[in-house]
Amino acid sequence: MAAQESTTDRRRLKIIAGADSFGCDLKDALVAHLRSLNIDVHDLGTDKYYSVGSQIGSLVSSAAADTSVETRGLLACGTGVGVSIFANKFPGVYAATCTSLADAQNARSINNSNVLSLSGKSTSPELAIEILSTWLNTPFKSPCPASNSEPWPNEIESFLDNSVTEMSKIGSESDKLGDSCAICDLVKSREFADVEIMPGGSMKIVRETPTSAIVRFKAGSVEPAHHHTFGHDLIVMKGSKRVWNLSKKEKYDLGVGDFLFTPAGDVHRVKYFEDTEFFIRWDGHWDIFLDEDIATANAALEKEV
Repeated sequence: MAAQESTTDRRRLKIIAGADSFGCDLKDALVAHLRSLNIDVHDLGTDKYYSVGSQIGSLVSSAAADTSVETRGLLACGTGVGVSIFANKFPGVYAATCTSLADAQNARSINNSNVLSLSGKSTSPELAIEILSTWLNTPFKSPCPASNSEPWPNEIESFLDNSVTEMSKIGSESDKLGDSCAICDLVKSREFADVEIMPGGSMKIVRETPTSAIVRFKAGSVEPAHHHTFGHDLIVMKGSKRVWNLSKKEKYDLGVGDFLFTPAGDVHRVKYFEDTEFFIRWDGHWDIFLDEDIATANAALEKEV
């Protein structure tokens, strides 16, 4: 079990809550629970998912200057993912989508999460209350499932301390990360392996099953139509690309910060307009099945233009 904080051991706590129409019932249940604990709650109500995520991100970010109050955010939408992405666009906001108690412990211990995002479609009010309680009462750097419930080694604890300092600068005018940035140092040390069946692509697996990876493609590269056994989420970190979901007859232009989910089995083709890097997470192990060769893909793209 992670070490627990009581509300008397920290600054006065304030929670800013909001949801879209898919998460409003869950949010209302959690707001009622928080108020039963005499926790100060500012309920923004229900709005479009991108709007409420941005509102809470902005309010939590601006509240950081008030050292007398610890302001955190609570969000709910259909999946819990969309609102957290928009909240995370603000400096000093660390929104985490949590679907289990372990997620909540890890998000607080490792990431010092200050915004909790929940799925209104897949999380029951009873489980959500447990997740919220765990998230509220787990201190930063405490033992958690990710540390096998053991104290963090000194070098990891030092990295966590440095990462919070550096992350707080991201998005601000003083965002001038140098060689001492702990996060950038990790990126520099990554070794990427070529994706042999996708010329111009390279990938670094950072977690196995469910798989997470950082992927790079050179400008002009093309991914021929293919599909995967499992669905996947991706967020563009650098560059731009176009994705054709051939199964759904839809296409998406993605730039830095854009998110896309591709369901399991959907056949999709990709074109990279510039050197591009993105984070991708599959719901299970990574695999790939080609549905066309590169020549067929290029011919199809010529017709598209």
